[in-house]
Amino acid sequence: MLSGSWGALTEAEAVVVQEELRPLVDLVGPGPSAPATVAGLDVAYSPGGDLLAAAVTVLDARSLTVVDSAVGVGRPAFGYVPGLFAFRELPALLTALDRLTNVPDLLVCDGHGLAHPRRFGLACHLGVVTGLPAIGVGKTPLVGTWDPPPAERGAWSPLRDGGDIVGRVLRTRDGVKPVFVSVGHRMSLANATAQVLALTPRFRLPETTRTADRLCRDALARSEDPN
Repeated sequence: MLSGSWGALTEAEAVVVQEELRPLVDLVGPGPSAPATVAGLDVAYSPGGDLLAAAVTVLDARSLTVVDSAVGVGRPAFGYVPGLFAFRELPALLTALDRLTNVPDLLVCDGHGLAHPRRFGLACHLGVVTGLPAIGVGKTPLVGTWDPPPAERGAWSPLRDGGDIVGRVLRTRDGVKPVFVSVGHRMSLANATAQVLALTPRFRLPETTRTADRLCRDALARSEDPN
């Protein structure tokens, strides 16, 4: 089951879906080293959590300007269960992706890929469903332990969980707290790191995440405005 009526699944059944899809993930890549377009994906929730807006922004990889975008607004497709957020968000994200004019070369998720309790976070799930190269860039960790990387931009340290290296703790700005990078699908960890650095010339978070965050928040505000 790649997508569908996930709201009808129990938590145990959703875990089974993750376990069944996990072997389909390509963790080697290497993925595109010079993508022409890179998409950011993010989701915003209403204060009550009963409405969400999923946004996809496609950026020109050289100029980092937005060349395409789309949103999907709807109800969360699954309950609030840590480790199963993909089941809440993926239907709306897929709706937004289907509304794009062009298919991006790389998906950058505001979340995690391999750095997940079952090694199948949103970036993995999205990559398997779409077949596109995907990576996760988290603001905070979901799993793992790490040593703080050196303070300069580009420095990183391994993110480890249960003896496995599941990602990198990457410094995108000098002296600023790091982000958590993990492979989603059809990408190597080294390439994922390089792409995140290319997407963070000025700020801690990738431009893909920043633009998608603004778009989904604006879409949510419009959907909630009675006027």
